[in-house]
Amino acid sequence: MAEFEVPDIVIGRLPIYLRALTHLLDTGQEFTSSQELGRILGIGSAQIRKDLSHFGEFGKQGTGYEISYLREQISKILNVDRDWPVALVGFGDLGQAIAHYGGFATKGFHIEIVFDSDSGKIGQQVNETQVQDVKDLDEVISKQRIKIAIIAVPAPVAQKVADKLIEAGVRAILNYAPITLTVPDYVRVQYIDPVVHLQKMSYYLA
Repeated sequence: MAEFEVPDIVIGRLPIYLRALTHLLDTGQEFTSSQELGRILGIGSAQIRKDLSHFGEFGKQGTGYEISYLREQISKILNVDRDWPVALVGFGDLGQAIAHYGGFATKGFHIEIVFDSDSGKIGQQVNETQVQDVKDLDEVISKQRIKIAIIAVPAPVAQKVADKLIEAGVRAILNYAPITLTVPDYVRVQYIDPVVHLQKMSYYLA
């Protein structure tokens, strides 16, 4: 089935399945079922089977899913069976925390370029790279053909940064700035705003 026919909400659940399968595999388990995955994730087993059916048949009657095989197939579907170079824009407190977070690299996302506009930060060593001037963003992103970027800049400049990234060839943005970006249809944006989630949870505390 073509990618555009798969609902976005289904794509959004695949990484959750991948995480659960990885955990089960790490415990030494070889097979699982939609019922077991459903119990682990709090998702109906029928929903899990329906989600996976968009991409083929992965289970066997009587034995369920071979964990390593299903994990491999979902990795291929998500294009995470390869390494992705990532650009980070913003090297303030949040940007520094992101740059030094090891969880990205272990999942195949390597922050290879870091940009900032602060002359005091430009040139600083970050892992195996150095902070570069955001003025050079267009040239560097285009030259290295970076497709994924993380925005960790103040809200007032986030849209301008996004525009420059897209113009340079970026097609997927993880946005930490507390603002909704305006992007073309062919660009994917995911938002991470802890305040929004805290506000949602606080509703239930009244």
